[in-house]
Amino acid sequence: MIRKMMVNPWIALLLLILNLAGLEALAQSNRLKPVTPDYQLSFPLDFGAHEDFRIEWWYITGWLETEDRKPLGFQVTFFRYATDVNHDNPSRFAAKYLIIAHLALSDPAAGKLLHRERTVREGFGMAYSKQGDTDVKLDDWTLVRQADGRYAVDMQDGEFGLRLDLAPTQSPLLQDQNGFSRKGPKPEQASYYYSEPHLNVSGTVFRDGKPVAVKGSAWLDHEWSTAYLDPDADGWDWVGANLDDGSALMAFQIRAKEGGKVWAYAALRDASGNLTLFDPEQVDFTPVRTWRSPHTDAEYPVEMRIRTGDIEWHLTPLLDDQELDSRQSTATVYWEGAVTLTRDRQPAGRGYLELTGYARALSL
Repeated sequence: MIRKMMVNPWIALLLLILNLAGLEALAQSNRLKPVTPDYQLSFPLDFGAHEDFRIEWWYITGWLETEDRKPLGFQVTFFRYATDVNHDNPSRFAAKYLIIAHLALSDPAAGKLLHRERTVREGFGMAYSKQGDTDVKLDDWTLVRQADGRYAVDMQDGEFGLRLDLAPTQSPLLQDQNGFSRKGPKPEQASYYYSEPHLNVSGTVFRDGKPVAVKGSAWLDHEWSTAYLDPDADGWDWVGANLDDGSALMAFQIRAKEGGKVWAYAALRDASGNLTLFDPEQVDFTPVRTWRSPHTDAEYPVEMRIRTGDIEWHLTPLLDDQELDSRQSTATVYWEGAVTLTRDRQPAGRGYLELTGYARALSL
């Protein structure tokens, strides 16, 4: 029977088995495909799942506003993970794929991040990620792309949750080299990656079981890969932002264990669709202020300066406590928070900042 795994030693055991088996050997699996620069993304096919790759996620972040103009941030993520076991097992109970989901709400009134996580094995129509278009389900949590291109999110857990409609206003942004996104110095350290910025959002947030009407804007990322990060990687810093002038900014750096960065990248697309890409040496993340978590004692650079070429962005968090403890699903603790952006001390936009590897170095 498929069920929620609120405490799942099975996941920890699985990760241990994968490590013992040798990550490099798994990356060369005949069943799983590598990411190559010659692939051309095609829609709506690539909106859907890609079961020939190890890891895949649909990731939505955004800013909402209540009817009394109070700001909220939200995060929705669905992961599909190929276990590399049981693929020759004909049993319907064989755990060939895992579906993992995170739900989070940044509410200044609460003073901390509200979040939930779930993990189940795919199957029996109760958990799946379908090919051909976005259609992901984990129990009663769903993310579906509809015929008109709008996304519907329905995720509730007890007295907390959200039900949102997200309408695209711009074409997909193919990251890096037409969707081939480098993540390190080696060619195989890459993913397929596109974004949909400036989604118009409307719907309902549930807090303490009470519905609250909201509207706002969001950013969607869809990424899939088979390779792991460079072994020298310690974690990453990432930002996706909807800018006030209709532009879209995405930037990340993968930090090295001995300091510095393994890789970095940024893309800035203006409202007319003109795209500027930035090489690793043109992208820098500089901490301005840190916050120490009272939950895990991890210290995060929650306020940042980011340089993309000659442009400097200042990121300020909606609130400091936006740490997400997902050790029961993805075995990680990370900071994922709503931030405002300024440029030349003038308001520039709103987005989300992700900080990983600060509670402990990532083991990938």
